[in-house]
Amino acid sequence: MSKKQLTPKIARWALFLEDFNYEIIHHPGKQMGHVDCLSRYPVMTITCDEISTKLANCLRNDEYINSLKTLLENKQINDFVVKNDVLYKIENDNDVLVVPQRMQTEIVRNIHSKGHHGIIKTESMVKQSFYFPNVRKCVENVINNCTECILVNKKRGKGEGLLNSIPKENIPLSTYHIDFLGPLPSTNKNYNHILSIIDAFTKFVWLYPVKSTSSRDAQEKLKQQDITFSNPHRIITDKGTAFTLKEL
Repeated sequence: MSKKQLTPKIARWALFLEDFNYEIIHHPGKQMGHVDCLSRYPVMTITCDEISTKLANCLRNDEYINSLKTLLENKQINDFVVKNDVLYKIENDNDVLVVPQRMQTEIVRNIHSKGHHGIIKTESMVKQSFYFPNVRKCVENVINNCTECILVNKKRGKGEGLLNSIPKENIPLSTYHIDFLGPLPSTNKNYNHILSIIDAFTKFVWLYPVKSTSSRDAQEKLKQQDITFSNPHRIITDKGTAFTLKEL
């Protein structure tokens, strides 16, 4: 049995076991020498905990998957198959699990954490066992927001340049440091970035959800900030640019 065939079969078996009450008993490896070699083979498996009831519920309630099932029942598509009420896509004579939207990021994050590979390698690993639209975009978002990868890339990157010193503040709400975080998984209202505002004196942080990193979105949130607090003397971005709120 090939590696591509193995993981979908384990996933189906995990879903099948959800209907039963059972007990898992651990036997130390020294007592299981005849089968211990299997656990040492580097095959990515999907455990029962990872599939769980959450995935089963998502599969039943996902609109995209249900629409594909309807098309399949009406014989309008033929590259999908339903087994035990679970939808699979037929890829090169192998059945890969169709992932519901709510679980896509979690599945990609789980696979990426196995070795923190790059975009192409991670995408390939995902497609070996799973299918959903725009896999590449999801993989890019996960890797771009992976803390471990960010830290490693910083260590391997270019040396630090010379910094321009910024005078320290002696009063609160005089200078703000602002920056955008993301992109992050989009919310129902299409927010996929966070605008962070940090007071230079108190180090207090405000976080605002925004739909983009445009100056227009920043201006809108900063004006909301000004309604509650006084207008700061200056605002500093990650580009080192300083300006007042009136200049936005």
